[in-house]
Amino acid sequence: MNNIVHLPLGPAGPGGGRGQPLQVGFERGELLRILDLYGRMVAAGMWRDYAMDFHKDAAHFAAFRRAAERPEVRLEKRPALRQRQGMWTLFGEAGQVLKRGHELPGVLAVIERRLVKLVED
Repeated sequence: MNNIVHLPLGPAGPGGGRGQPLQVGFERGELLRILDLYGRMVAAGMWRDYAMDFHKDAAHFAAFRRAAERPEVRLEKRPALRQRQGMWTLFGEAGQVLKRGHELPGVLAVIERRLVKLVED
């Protein structure tokens, strides 16, 4: 029972023969950072649900205030834009671009500012 079976990942082997993955996903560190922010927003009562979607050219993370509505924010990772305006884009509820960038922490800072509260002495 020690047989190793290699499954083909594309029409010409892994990545379709050109070194490109069949779909874009989040790396472990990226996903940990995103889900950490999601957990803090849930604890603050601002979000209740999330969804992730993975395609050939982009990965999406959407956060919802309620389950049956448009996402309040949608984070998109599009590696093809890495050398241009940055592979990370944060969209608002109406689809407007809130922030673009090369680094995930800078893009998520827009949302993290909502958690900061003024504390008096």
